[in-house]
Amino acid sequence: MTVVAILQVLACLAALAYLGFTARPPSALRSLLKTASVAFLALAALLQGAPIWLVVGLALCALGDFCLSRDGETAFMGGVGAFALGHLAYVVLFLGHFSSELGQIWEMPGLVLACAFAVLGAMMVYVLAPRAGELKIPVLLYIPIILAMGLAAVSLTSPALLWVLPAALAFMTSDVILAFETFVLPEDHPMRRITPYLVWPLYWGAQAGFYLSFS
Repeated sequence: MTVVAILQVLACLAALAYLGFTARPPSALRSLLKTASVAFLALAALLQGAPIWLVVGLALCALGDFCLSRDGETAFMGGVGAFALGHLAYVVLFLGHFSSELGQIWEMPGLVLACAFAVLGAMMVYVLAPRAGELKIPVLLYIPIILAMGLAAVSLTSPALLWVLPAALAFMTSDVILAFETFVLPEDHPMRRITPYLVWPLYWGAQAGFYLSFS
């Protein structure tokens, strides 16, 4: 088995193991599993000579995972910043691909998705802005970055990148669920029992989808 294959297996095992920790309090093992599940993908992509912006995006998301696995506002802000940069790295990756055609965003069916993203963004601003408190500005800045990543994925036309758009939609969905869990749902809301188990598969599946598409 090659080093790349070993890293891929380790990433999958870490992701599966973390599913059992996703709703648990912060711990060293929890942080290790969460971070390793994407960091191993970043290292595997690097060893394969994958596009540098894929490596950067995965590495930044791994850093964001570590930050969000810890307690405190400083760690949370670090995670938001790392994920924002990770989204931007994916925007550069998608738009820099030879099959990217921005005109496709304004034609059917891309136009439908673009309109849906605009509605989603407006809804998130309306719901989150009054509830984000001191984090209002970072949250409002993060929303258009999420939408930009989705639009960049819509621009891709290569059949070889079949998993990019579904992965981008999964990434966006995980972000939306996490935002509502963080800022909208009360601490005792029953949905909090299941949101961690929705966010993690969607999020890690998105990272794996990007990895498989570009490496």
